[in-house]
Amino acid sequence: MHAHDEPACQSRRDFLLSGGKLVMLATVSTLAAPVWAQRAEHAPLAVARLSDLLNGEPHYFEYPQAGDFNLLVKLGVPAGGGIGPQGDIVAFSTRCTHLGGKLRGTLQADVQVLGPCPRHLTTFDLSRHGVVITGHATASLPQVVLELDGDRIRAVGMQGLVYPEGGRHA
Repeated sequence: MHAHDEPACQSRRDFLLSGGKLVMLATVSTLAAPVWAQRAEHAPLAVARLSDLLNGEPHYFEYPQAGDFNLLVKLGVPAGGGIGPQGDIVAFSTRCTHLGGKLRGTLQADVQVLGPCPRHLTTFDLSRHGVVITGHATASLPQVVLELDGDRIRAVGMQGLVYPEGGRHA
């Protein structure tokens, strides 16, 4: 058989290698694209004074609407999205992103964790933008965007989707 008599088909091995290269190329190009978290701007609200905060002591406030409870805490370690001289002051919604369980009162300040949720035991890492550590939730906690204005800490927006009060599940 001469070279010009060979079939015009790809072997299974060549086909699989070509497909693998395409998948890898698509993955690399996707990873190179910037990823932006959803952020909603809201009216600024003074929520605490920097001079009043102590490491690990929670401060609760309602934002961006009445009934939307959040936790502000000085973690004592640098945190994603943190403000202040050490970048350790963060705030998060106190509603679990799985089924809206109330997380108020579940702060484990010594390990920078909020939870477990009373419904399905989800816990969230407050030092890493509220990512899920364990449990049924698949989304990070909505993080309150904070600004420091002198000694005043202000909430100015939300990053992520807030679980609605009226959307409770049994």
